[in-house]
Amino acid sequence: MRIGVTLPQFGGQAADGAEEVAAFARAAEERGADGLWVGDRLLAPVEPTVGYGGGPGFPPQFRRQLDPFTLLGAAATATSRARLGTNVLNAPWYPPALLARTALTLDRISGGRFLLGLGTGWSPEEFDAVGVPMAERGIRLDECLNVLRAWWDDDPVAHDGPVSRIAPAHVDLKPHGVPVYLAGATPRARQRVVERADGWLPVAVPGRTDLRTSVLEPWVGLRERAGRELGAVLRVNPLPGTPVRAVTDLLAEAADAGIEEAFVELMYLADSADAALDLVEGLVG
Repeated sequence: MRIGVTLPQFGGQAADGAEEVAAFARAAEERGADGLWVGDRLLAPVEPTVGYGGGPGFPPQFRRQLDPFTLLGAAATATSRARLGTNVLNAPWYPPALLARTALTLDRISGGRFLLGLGTGWSPEEFDAVGVPMAERGIRLDECLNVLRAWWDDDPVAHDGPVSRIAPAHVDLKPHGVPVYLAGATPRARQRVVERADGWLPVAVPGRTDLRTSVLEPWVGLRERAGRELGAVLRVNPLPGTPVRAVTDLLAEAADAGIEEAFVELMYLADSADAALDLVEGLVG
């Protein structure tokens, strides 16, 4: 199984991650990391309408965050082998044409190693901050997927949707081929995976997630409904205080079950970029 880790993006890792991200990416790849991943948080509300993961608030790590695209750009130039991916990017926040151009650029500078993982987002305060109605998030994700395919595959590119319009225009530079994976556990989100995605982005929490019922059985069902190859990248999301052994045991279980790619969220496991890097070899080896 291909195993990756997150780049230093949140919390204490973000404090020095901006200066060290290229060095971190290079060293993580040298230690065996098969993927380098980022998430997408904008702010940590003082009194959130909806708490993280169904809890009452936001983790303190989200009080510091770095831009996902900038981190991936730095990692792309410092590495040659590892997958670079977003898991997940809140697609409704971004004008689709700009997102298509950014993804194309990351694909080109990485030599075709970029995977675009998308979701709808869930924090009302973050939607307010970017000026996007949260009620439109599903519509905006669907439109984003339409624009991505047109921007990357067509020439001229044209689009006329409920949120944006692209007059017929030449976009001559095309990507090597960006796989688009989608997150989500609701029936509508999973149907979108079946109809429109190259793969699915499940999540597992060591010590809490029943991998068979929460990941493996749904993935089999999605592939059967899609009637085609459908990939999966498992996000392993340890809670604070989780032993590294619990993480590696879950990864081994996933590999035995046929999951071909996973990555470990390091946000809770280390308070600095250096400490996060010290964990890499033990997690991916």
